[in-house]
Amino acid sequence: MRRAIELAARGLGSTSPNPVVGCVILDAAGQPAGEGWHRRAGGPHAEVEALRAAGDRARGGTALVTLEPCNHTGRTGPCAQALLAAGIARVVYAVADPNPTATGGAWTLREAGVSVEGGLLAGEAEAGNRAWLTSVRRGRPFVLWKYAATLDGRIAASDGSSRWISSAESRADVHRLRAQADAVVVGSGTARTDDPQLGARESGLLESETTQPLRVVVDSNATAVKPGARVLDGTAPTLIAVAEDADAAHLEGLAPVVRLPRAPGRGLSVHALLAALHERDVRSVLLEGGPTLAGAFVAAGAVDQVTGYLAPALLGAGPAALADAGIGTIAQTLRLQLTEAVRIGPDLRITALNTPQES
Repeated sequence: MRRAIELAARGLGSTSPNPVVGCVILDAAGQPAGEGWHRRAGGPHAEVEALRAAGDRARGGTALVTLEPCNHTGRTGPCAQALLAAGIARVVYAVADPNPTATGGAWTLREAGVSVEGGLLAGEAEAGNRAWLTSVRRGRPFVLWKYAATLDGRIAASDGSSRWISSAESRADVHRLRAQADAVVVGSGTARTDDPQLGARESGLLESETTQPLRVVVDSNATAVKPGARVLDGTAPTLIAVAEDADAAHLEGLAPVVRLPRAPGRGLSVHALLAALHERDVRSVLLEGGPTLAGAFVAAGAVDQVTGYLAPALLGAGPAALADAGIGTIAQTLRLQLTEAVRIGPDLRITALNTPQES
């Protein structure tokens, strides 16, 4: 199963709106016979790839798969039926499929006489498929907020200069995050100050394998994005989110525009933005906006993971990584679960999850 989880990770950034899935087939004697992973949405599922590799050796064997085999016909056929047709005698899966249109594969297999077990290495498999699982369970995209700061929490100097706080190694790692995300979101302040391009480069993948994320600019008053902006360069799709009452006539022909309701004192409604992205098959969001936009997302309870790149440097003054997030007292502190702390060049990358607290 751990090998299946490793295989599933190869699909990160290319399978959305589908999950990442890996599968290993053992023959009747328990020896590896085939393996596969879901490579792209619309392409063969992991079970089908593994069965093809195993051939006749699959009959009487075992399938280990990171997600419960699907039980519906979408762009491809149901994997439960493919496993039955191949003569698989036992199926072990890590995570039950929460998608109501696809679940039921385990039941179908059991009814046909196949031995089925679930829950093997479920925690590790969940971690690798966290974005998709969150989108299904919560009905909105998974949101990863990324920032780079000094050890004293500053993202820029007091004069506004910020290039470069983090190292070249950290910046290359951010392109890996972009390549794995369906959308990258920034606010109007970042659009004005940095004129970011927001594409995925140096992601560790071949250029032909890198799927460019949707670039989203939250420009409430439609004043930040101008003709010639790098985010309009045509190398990746772009969406401009503006308020329902904003004058956005000048954006016509430059990029698609989505109009959203305003949130009292916080620009656009975060929940409306995420709903609009979810309707566009966005299942994972990399939030790269500045402290104001990040504060709005945190206040809305819409940040699922935080990845911070901390540079061994001090500024002493300048904007902090996070602005007002609706937290007024220490009792309201948003406590996160630390999952990783690793060196990236001279910097420290810290990753933490916003896990629901038990009541």
